[in-house]
Amino acid sequence: MLRLRHRFREDTAGPEKVTRHLRDLVLLPGFMCDRDLWADMVPDLKTVATLHYGNVYEDTSLEGMARRVLDSSPERFVLVGFSMGGFVARVLTLMAPERVTGVAFVASSARGYSAEEIARRRAGYQPGDRPPRKAGEESVARGLHPARETDPVLLDRLRGMQRRLGRDVRARQAQLVRNDGYADLERISCPALVVACRQDRLRRLAETERMAQHLPRARFAILEECGHMAPLERPRELAGLLIDWIGESGL
Repeated sequence: MLRLRHRFREDTAGPEKVTRHLRDLVLLPGFMCDRDLWADMVPDLKTVATLHYGNVYEDTSLEGMARRVLDSSPERFVLVGFSMGGFVARVLTLMAPERVTGVAFVASSARGYSAEEIARRRAGYQPGDRPPRKAGEESVARGLHPARETDPVLLDRLRGMQRRLGRDVRARQAQLVRNDGYADLERISCPALVVACRQDRLRRLAETERMAQHLPRARFAILEECGHMAPLERPRELAGLLIDWIGESGL
């Protein structure tokens, strides 16, 4: 139909551009990350999709975050969840399977927190079971590949996102209860992409790989020489994986 419309000049943009305009991509960030997380990926992703940024800052539950994102999203869309955003993406996809055409999980997991882990997070512990930051102590470096943990540009971007979001967002996101969701993944029938990072010090690679094993239609990929913060550390490579998966899955 698209090619016929183009042939008879009903659409001057051509079939490829029409297809691009019909595809929407909803991006869900990780803990204490704002839209700057995706900035280096935007030029590539915009060649295949219209981008939307999910609001995960005003709720204290995965379900609340998922409903808020749904309320502001297009009727049908491809969903991408990074780290904490992957937990939201799982809940959202099961909440509205008729609206999510495909879902990607980046440096994420479906492992539930134990009661002790929940208590530590609410006491101020960071992802990776790190204790509350002491005066003068760096709180974001472990999210990066060991070779980049002193990179001033990356550290400044991570700190900048935390400053912009502030204490209230941190407190709300720290209250999230994450129940084990591997069995839930088996009920996701749309195409899925699972991306792990080889040098991720905040997420065990086996946790992420296990997600692909439970998803019925999953593609699994590993980003080499990459810490947890894949959208900042390997933006072109990650965007390439997403674009290839979108194309191969016909999304």
